[in-house]
Amino acid sequence: MPTTAATPDANEECTYCGSRIFDHDPICVRDCTDDCGSPTHFCHYACLSAHIEENDLTAGDACEWSPDEPGCS
Repeated sequence: MPTTAATPDANEECTYCGSRIFDHDPICVRDCTDDCGSPTHFCHYACLSAHIEENDLTAGDACEWSPDEPGCS
């Protein structure tokens, strides 16, 4: 699914903590399962990780794996 990327405004704030993202190591996240809406910006991985955990964004997103399933070695 093609998308275009643009550099955020110099004063763009972190979605999680409100710090200016370019004062740190910014990360841009886009939800492409929902029409690739507007990007969400975080100032670094710790804020992204905290946002994911606090909003329970990993629940139900992983497959269950069993070593007894066919084709697994």
